[in-house]
Amino acid sequence: IGSGVTLQSNTPAFQANLSSNQSGIADATTALVELNNTELDTNNAFDTSTYTFTCPVAGKYFIYAKTTVLSSNTAREHHTLVYKNDSTILSNLMSFIGGTPIINDGSNFSGAQTSGIVDLAVNDTLKLYGKMNTTSSATFSFVSGIAETTLGAYRIGA
Repeated sequence: IGSGVTLQSNTPAFQANLSSNQSGIADATTALVELNNTELDTNNAFDTSTYTFTCPVAGKYFIYAKTTVLSSNTAREHHTLVYKNDSTILSNLMSFIGGTPIINDGSNFSGAQTSGIVDLAVNDTLKLYGKMNTTSSATFSFVSGIAETTLGAYRIGA
């Protein structure tokens, strides 16, 4: 390692996901994703009963998130949102263009992801939300699994 280079571990770090599908969410509702499983949680800072990460060490964090949704009706819009202290800080909206549904292949299945670098202070919180609008007010589900519905973050510096 060259002179002046400092190595650090990227902690605190966490990655949470759903252990099973979260079903019965009303169409066009922004819903909290009930992330009840952690694959990684270096500081025990993710609460699987409130689905919330509470920052234990201030700094800049790389945050990533994805929601995968499934509905019995054609989707027209799918939105993934990360909230910091109950306000949106990161989001991605997949929407129809010119009236064409984003999903019209019979599966009615969609994934939307977002990521970014965010300043967090001690006790700031992160939560994952999602929303789906369909063609006829159907309910939808968040799909379980690490590759399908996930929220994670790791500290990259002060």
